[in-house]
Amino acid sequence: MAGGAGGVRVVEVKGRHDRARFIEYPYRFYRDDPHWVPPLRIAEKERFDPRKNPFFQHAVVQLFLAERGGRTVGRVAAIDDDNHNATHGDNMAFFGFFEAADEEVALALLRTVEAWAGARGRSAVRGPANPSMNDGSGFQLNAFDTDPYLMMPANPPAYPRYAEAAGYKKVKDLYAWFFDLRTANSERLSRLAARVQKRYGPSVRTVDMGRFDEELGVVKRLYNGAWVENWGFVKYTENEFDALGRELKFIVDPDIVVFVELGGEVVGLALALPDANQLFKRMNGRLLPFGWIHYLRRKRLMTQARLPILGVAKEHRNKGLELVLMNETLKRALAKGYPQGECSWILEDNDAINKSIAAAGATLYKTYRLYQKSL
Repeated sequence: MAGGAGGVRVVEVKGRHDRARFIEYPYRFYRDDPHWVPPLRIAEKERFDPRKNPFFQHAVVQLFLAERGGRTVGRVAAIDDDNHNATHGDNMAFFGFFEAADEEVALALLRTVEAWAGARGRSAVRGPANPSMNDGSGFQLNAFDTDPYLMMPANPPAYPRYAEAAGYKKVKDLYAWFFDLRTANSERLSRLAARVQKRYGPSVRTVDMGRFDEELGVVKRLYNGAWVENWGFVKYTENEFDALGRELKFIVDPDIVVFVELGGEVVGLALALPDANQLFKRMNGRLLPFGWIHYLRRKRLMTQARLPILGVAKEHRNKGLELVLMNETLKRALAKGYPQGECSWILEDNDAINKSIAAAGATLYKTYRLYQKSL
């Protein structure tokens, strides 16, 4: 499949050379952006390799490049995820990994995705998802003077406008909250958590890295159970979760991964991670020749953290256990030398979690928007 608009030509990625161009484009496009964080090239190669990324076991992904005058000027992935459509009863395709030099390029790329999705019988396109809601999703709408945290997307301010010009409408906003633990309202949060502690008597513990595989199974059970009714949520497969566990094992700080238990059973989880983007930014996308030096210094370089997972099993909600998890996580993070961080992402209409985060003294500072278009 190939298409074009004006002087733009969109071509399918075929073979290793085209895939290398697809992966490399953002490094050139963002080279003068002080807030862009270059991902490790070796990790990006695995992300787009069907032999190594288990997402490809249940999804079809077609990569496209935009060209103008013999130069690469954009890219996009068209995604057809069987697990999403089976979970939600949708007839949906997605776009992701979107980059465009200008509006003409953006329109050509999005039209190409729509034609690809229509040819597969899909009735709508949603995005961006990179490549799913379990990964970085949405176009950033504000706070462009900040660096993205670990596993969160970033984009130029024009991208939402490009999507809207192509006929896409908002379908859901995702929130990111900023914590300054030195000034957060810790006393109020501690009082609220103490009330929950007195009423229900939960116990709290951190992850046991000596039983990592077993603990990962607990995280998997809670994550796939507690989030199952969330908008757009699709369970990780066994292979996807195992791959995620192998990746996170190298950066996790066990002191800021908190479980809450009732009657000896784990019923809630707050999984915070050191912000490895602080490390990746110094490595400039490469482990060699000098990136490994920064990796060896990673514990000193990572001075902030991201809380991507905070949830309680369905049968134990409305007890305030989220407040206990939040209180413990923030106290432990500050004690370990993470004076600030981000809690992200949260659905805009997840009132219980958003209220708990606000009660902890966080500031809503960044919003990401998912767009959708009917075909």
